[in-house]
Amino acid sequence: MIRKCTQREFEVIYSIINEASQAYKGVIPVNCWQEPYMSREELRREMAEGVRFWGYELDGQLAGVMGSQQVWDVTLIRHAYVRVDKQKQGIGGQLLSFLCAQTRRPVLIGTWADAFWAVDFYRKHGFRMVSAAEKDRLLRKYWSIPEGQRKTSVVLGDVKYFSST
Repeated sequence: MIRKCTQREFEVIYSIINEASQAYKGVIPVNCWQEPYMSREELRREMAEGVRFWGYELDGQLAGVMGSQQVWDVTLIRHAYVRVDKQKQGIGGQLLSFLCAQTRRPVLIGTWADAFWAVDFYRKHGFRMVSAAEKDRLLRKYWSIPEGQRKTSVVLGDVKYFSST
C-alpha cells in the first residue's frame, strides 16, 4: 500500500534513507559522502522546504520512501530509498509511478552520475537524461546543492518534460 507519510514517521524515514544510501559509499566522491548520509537536520530542512514523503507499506511497516517537491513549474522526485532487504521487489517502481501520476507538471530527478543502478532504474521507468548544459541549468534553478555535487550529478526528465522543451 502506498500512502502519505506522517511527521510521526520521521525516524523511520530517516532510518530508511540512511540504510539504503550506504550503496553510495565508495561510489560518490569522498568529499560528498558523510555519516550519516543525511542528517536529521538536513531531513527536517528538506521537509520544511516542501518535500512530501510517500511510503510503501508492507506487512504494517514502511519498506520504502520517496519524496516529491513542487518547485516552480516542475515536480522533483527527491530521496527515493527502499530498505535493503526489500529491494528488487518493485517497490521503488510502484512509488515512482504513483508520484508521477499525482502531478500534471513535468517531473525531474537528480541523482549521482556514478550511481549507475539509480540511473538505470529511472531509465527503465521512462526517464531520459538531459544534456550536460541543460543539467547544469536545471540543477541551479530547481535544486539547492553544493557545486561538487552538481558536477557529479545527472538530471533525468519524464516525457512531459521533454515534450515541453
